[in-house]
Amino acid sequence: MAMLDTNADLRAQTEQIFRRKRLITLAVPSLILAYLVYIFFSFDIAGLWQRADGRNAQILISDAYSYKTHVTRDNRTGAVSVAIEGEKKGRYPEGESPYWVDLGETTFVDLEGGHSVTFGPDLITYVNPDIGTSTFRVSRSQGVVADYPFPLDEMPEWINASKNRVAITTDAGRLTITRNRAEVFRYFTGWELFFFTLDSPYHGLGFGALLSRAVHGEAGAILSDFWNNPMWLHKEVAWAIFETVLMAFLGTFGAALVALPLAFFAARNFAPMMWVRMGARRFFDFFRGVDALIWTIILTRAFGLGPLTGALAILITDTGTFGKLFSEALENVDEKQIEGVQSTGARPAQRYRFGVLPQVTPVLLSQILYFLESNVRSATIIGAITGGGIGLMLTQAILTQKDWEEVTYYIVLIVLMVMLMDWLSGLIRARLIKGDEAGH
Repeated sequence: MAMLDTNADLRAQTEQIFRRKRLITLAVPSLILAYLVYIFFSFDIAGLWQRADGRNAQILISDAYSYKTHVTRDNRTGAVSVAIEGEKKGRYPEGESPYWVDLGETTFVDLEGGHSVTFGPDLITYVNPDIGTSTFRVSRSQGVVADYPFPLDEMPEWINASKNRVAITTDAGRLTITRNRAEVFRYFTGWELFFFTLDSPYHGLGFGALLSRAVHGEAGAILSDFWNNPMWLHKEVAWAIFETVLMAFLGTFGAALVALPLAFFAARNFAPMMWVRMGARRFFDFFRGVDALIWTIILTRAFGLGPLTGALAILITDTGTFGKLFSEALENVDEKQIEGVQSTGARPAQRYRFGVLPQVTPVLLSQILYFLESNVRSATIIGAITGGGIGLMLTQAILTQKDWEEVTYYIVLIVLMVMLMDWLSGLIRARLIKGDEAGH
């Protein structure tokens, strides 16, 4: 009878356990689904999808791998200028233009495919082979007066028109007309003027011609023209990359040097007094509890702009993080090795040097090198606030509406920098932790 009661109890307990697991199996996915539904309506995902403009995304992507040549007419004076990316540093000399622009009293811009723009003394015309010719006259009192080859109520979506501004955007190019100026530009694949600007004697030369001139004594001049490119700023970009790596290096290793001795006060086996351990741990919590960006803003107010401020922000944050990680590593050391060193009559400092540090060094180095990789990325963002490094140049390129091929250039350099740091840190770990043979 007692056996039957025991079996019944076990069966009841087993069924209860299975019911609980089935409930959890159903409850967890249900909660996740409910949360996703809440997110869908709370963040207005449907409205966001409707507001998304695929054409803007297409323009942004195309800007990343192409450049624009602007042909601009001053409607007040009639002067016409041609400039790559619309910059003065990329402006064609007076009287010169690319092959598809015919300068003169009437300037003709061939957009190919039958599309063209004409800047005349009084009228601006745009020819679309599928629709016809549109003419525009600029008046100081009436704004932009347009004559389209179609009724106004049938205005195509690629024309955005108002009294003072008309914008025509097609795959062939873009024409914008305002009271003060008319501008047309065309996209071309590549990063134009990346090596040499228009005023350089080496612009437009092929690799063979450049190599021939370099062999005949012009290598220094060629390198100087490239290095001092006023549009792509290669020299300034290289220095900004160096500043970014320097911020990460100083911040990371400075934090490690500060955190290591303090970590002994937070480790249970090295600081037996609880109030000492608690004080050290709360000290670390305070510094790592505040994000590096917040420390950056605070330090900028205190010390001003510059890469050193960014390095200090990384140092403060990582001191708290390293303190926690190092103290945990110290708590896991093998006491027998320390006792072995102590048995030789070693003093406390010697016990730490020969009994503790050799055990924790591989772990500490791995953590320091990993944080160095991470801080190279963080230094990019911090540099945008402190006014140093490649982060500042990237932010300026975005905020000033620079063309996105420069933004792409900076992003590519940042990715290459992170990849290089990852490779170097892996090599150092192999050499210092696993030995020379593991590094091959």
